[in-house]
Amino acid sequence: MTISSSLNAGVAGLTANASRLASISDNIANSSTYGYKRVQTDFHSMVTGTSGGNYAAGGVRSSTQRLVDERGSLVSTSNATDLAVRGRGMLPVTTTSAVNSNSNSTEMLLTTTGSFRTDSEGRLTTESGLVLLGWPANPDGTIPTYPRDTADGLEPIQINVNGFSGEPTTQMRLGVNLPATETASGAEGKTEQLSVEYYGNLGTSENIQIEFVPTVAATGSSNEWTMILRDSASDNAVIGEYTLTFDDTRAAGGTLASVSTVSGGGYDAATGTMVVNVAGGPMEIDIGMIGQQDGITQLSDRFAPVSISKDGLPVGNMTSVEVDENGYVHAFFDTGITRTIYQVPLVDLPNPNGMIALDQQTYMPSPDSGSYFLWNASEGPTGDIVSYAREESATDVASELTNMIQTQRSYSSNAKVIQTVDEMLQETTNIKR
Repeated sequence: MTISSSLNAGVAGLTANASRLASISDNIANSSTYGYKRVQTDFHSMVTGTSGGNYAAGGVRSSTQRLVDERGSLVSTSNATDLAVRGRGMLPVTTTSAVNSNSNSTEMLLTTTGSFRTDSEGRLTTESGLVLLGWPANPDGTIPTYPRDTADGLEPIQINVNGFSGEPTTQMRLGVNLPATETASGAEGKTEQLSVEYYGNLGTSENIQIEFVPTVAATGSSNEWTMILRDSASDNAVIGEYTLTFDDTRAAGGTLASVSTVSGGGYDAATGTMVVNVAGGPMEIDIGMIGQQDGITQLSDRFAPVSISKDGLPVGNMTSVEVDENGYVHAFFDTGITRTIYQVPLVDLPNPNGMIALDQQTYMPSPDSGSYFLWNASEGPTGDIVSYAREESATDVASELTNMIQTQRSYSSNAKVIQTVDEMLQETTNIKR
C-alpha cells in the first residue's frame, strides 16, 4: 500500500507539473499579446494520513488562476482611439456578431485595452472584432442618467465620419463706441449702422441689423441714443428698441448711465444684457453694465465697433474623434466645434480574478467575480482611460523561463520516483525466485 501510494504520488506530480508547464507555455506564447493576463499555477498537497504507523503518500494537485488584476505597462501609440485603463476598472465591449444579431440586449464583455478604429458601419471596432460600448449623449452633449448596475443602457459607439454639425448662436456681446459729438446741439445727427452675423438653428448665416439713432439736443448735448435691432431671418422685423443714455461726469464719462426698454426683452442692469427673440429663438445680447467701459460707450467723435463677439459656429465636417481620461468621446469638426457624443464607463467588480476568461483578452462577469458597477472613469475606485496607448502583456519572460527550469527539474524528479518505485516492485517480485 505504501509503495503504491508512492507511485500514485509520482504520477500526480507529473500531472501537476505538466499543468504548470502548460500555463508557462501559454504565458510565454502571449508575452507580446496586448492586454494578456498571466496564468498562475499553484500546487496543493493531498494528505491521506497514516495507518498502523505507515505513511501513505497523498500526492499533489494543481490549480490555475488567471490574474486579471495584474496590469502590464502602458506603451504609446499613434492612434487616438487606442485605449488602455490606467488603474482599476475595465472597458465594456461586445462582439461584432452580437451587434449584427440585432438582439435587444447586448452581451457585455470586459477588457483592459484595445485598438479601436471605425468599421464600415462607423462603429469603433478592434481588428479581432470587439466593439466598444458607451452611453450616448444628448444633442447638447450632456449624458442622461443611465442605470449603473446593468449594461442595458450601453450601445455600440458609432461615429458618423461623414457627418456635419453646426452650433447656433445664442449669445452676443457688443463693444461699440458711439461719437459723443452727434448728440450735441447743431450736429448732423447721423444714424450709425452695424450688422452682426449669427448662425441659425439650421446652420444658416443670418444678421442682426443694429441702428444707433442720436438724439440731437436743442442746446448742449443730450448724450442719448436709440438702439434699434432688426433680424434678417424675420424679414428685418424690429426685435428690440432701447434708449441709451450716457454719463458725462468726470468719474464715469462716456459709460452707460441708463437703458430704457421701448420694445423687446428688458435690460438687466446686473448683467448688462437683454434677451431678444430672433427667428430661431431667444438670443442674449450683452451691451455692458451701467458705469462700465466694457460694452457700449460714447466718447470722442468716431463710431468704432471695438469688440464684437458671439458664440455659435457654422456647419462643418467631422475631422477626428478622441476619448478623454474621464471616458467622454469627443468629435472634432473643421470649424472648431467639439461635441461630446458618448461616454465610456469603467466597469469594476469585487473579484476581477473570478471572471470567466474568453478569447481576445476579454472576460465575462460570473458569480465568483461578484456584482459589477459602471463607474465614471476617474471616480470611485476606478482609474482613468488613456488614449494613444495600449497595455502590454503582464508576462515577465525571465520569470517564466526560471519557472520552466524549476518545473522541468520537478518533473524529472517525479519521473525518478516512479522509476524507483518500479525498481522496488521489481525487487519485491524477485523475492519469489
